[in-house]
Amino acid sequence: MKNVENEATGLLAGAATTNITPLKPCFLFGYPFVERISTGVNDCLLSSALYLFDGENHSLFISNDVIFISKASAERVRTKISERTGIPASSVMIAATHTHSGPVTLDYISSSNDPVVPKVDDEYVRYMEDKSIEAACLAYQNACPAKAGFLVADGTGVGTNRHDPAGPADMDVPVVVLKNLNDKMIGCMLVCHMHPTILHEDSTLVSSDFPAYVRDVLQKEYFGCECPIVYFTGAAGNQSPRHVTRENTFAEAHRIGKIVADAIGRKINTGLDYLSDVSVACSQTFVDLPKRQFPDVKKAEKHRDEFLERFERLRKTSGNTQEIRTAEVDWFGAEELFYLSKLAEKGALEQVYTSCLPAEIQIFKIGDWCFVAWPGEIFIEYAKTLKKIVKNTFLITLANGELQGYIATEEAENNGFYEASNSIFHYASGKILVDETVRLINTKA
Repeated sequence: MKNVENEATGLLAGAATTNITPLKPCFLFGYPFVERISTGVNDCLLSSALYLFDGENHSLFISNDVIFISKASAERVRTKISERTGIPASSVMIAATHTHSGPVTLDYISSSNDPVVPKVDDEYVRYMEDKSIEAACLAYQNACPAKAGFLVADGTGVGTNRHDPAGPADMDVPVVVLKNLNDKMIGCMLVCHMHPTILHEDSTLVSSDFPAYVRDVLQKEYFGCECPIVYFTGAAGNQSPRHVTRENTFAEAHRIGKIVADAIGRKINTGLDYLSDVSVACSQTFVDLPKRQFPDVKKAEKHRDEFLERFERLRKTSGNTQEIRTAEVDWFGAEELFYLSKLAEKGALEQVYTSCLPAEIQIFKIGDWCFVAWPGEIFIEYAKTLKKIVKNTFLITLANGELQGYIATEEAENNGFYEASNSIFHYASGKILVDETVRLINTKA
């Protein structure tokens, strides 16, 4: 394989995509207790990769249009990329965009009580891994002298806090744009703190949801080419388009995606400074996270029954579809909490914890910016705290593995929110991740 390091005279950048769309009909994973078998493809699922090299240090970012990537899968991909390219595995990051209209890529413990959700499709996972490795190696091979532009777009309109439209949120969309020295687009990378859940359980077409339209609009209306766009989902644990969507259709996914793309495009069109003297660095650490203390089974059962009764009552009396949907999802969480409490009582969660821990924290510095990668679905409060402590720091989640659920807040647990009910880790895990990330950034500064 071509050794791009020998060509380094400043920043090198390369990007590539491969198609990871399932080759046969598959169960579409993401909504509990609903059997969804794909009947076609609306937009191809992609593995998108961006490689950066500053003459000394490598960084390789991979984003896959799937709901989760297991820690074991991430390790296999990173190891094989390192063997083929020489890039240290610790400098490779792979994350999921978290589409709910793609295949099962992980045996999710709370879904094992769901009679319609099948076991992970190992054949598809191998295919996804092979295509991810291919995208990464192509990005490495495509590397050429480059310059980078940095912007933060305003994604207002893409969604809100899931539980309270006026609650904590972060509409900033950080973007890194890469061009070669002849001003030809190489690709770009962005992070959006929003669940990709415009499409609901009635949709049976494979799709990456609104991120597909973010990419499509950027390519057609602003970049003028089909350059790779590496889309990452940020701290979307309690962020949802639920309160801004007009309908759950592909037309609506296009509208929402265009909001993000236009916000980025407007910033680009006002003029963007590009730098070729951009440093790159990567560091990582691993932390243990505290396990959650589950309620006893009888208490969890009562909790489940109360939330079911609330959902049924609102379904009959409320005309607010968002309120009904929130109550339904909270009932899903209470159902899962009941099941997890039974597993915890039997000691049946230990193998799950072993598969998740230790949790990896990975930090990429690109010029003055810092991208932080955590596994799991993270509440926005922790991303906002991190950004407040360290300027120009942006959180990517669902990276290098998963945590079999959410890292929620104490408030979410006290209110019985779906995400906290679904979590197998104590909410203190969020502060641990923040504190260890800040410590690592300060150590490497």
